Amino acid sequence: MNLWMVMLAGGLLTFLTRLSFIWLFDRLTLPRLFRRALRFVPPAVLSVIIFQELLIRDGSLFLSISNARLLAGILAMGVAWRTRNTLLTIIVGMAALLFLQIFIS
Repeated sequence: MNLWMVMLAGGLLTFLTRLSFIWLFDRLTLPRLFRRALRFVPPAVLSVIIFQELLIRDGSLFLSISNARLLAGILAMGVAWRTRNTLLTIIVGMAALLFLQIFIS
């Protein structure tokens, strides 16, 4: 029962936190520069998450030809840049990662 209460409380807190920003930004007029800057937050956060997964192993930088994640990520970036197709990028990246993990590791 305690687990369910914690899950409900966490969900409610998450919902209220997100609702507060929607409600607050609906009533405030933010400066134009601030609104422009906010547009760059999601890509910046996503980039940090992705590059940390590609480049860091066991707490240190791992730039090697045996880094399957890095090689698959580079291939996926090339597909994304060339095709601009998200689904194709994910499929090629995951297939490359699976292939490289089997044959490199």
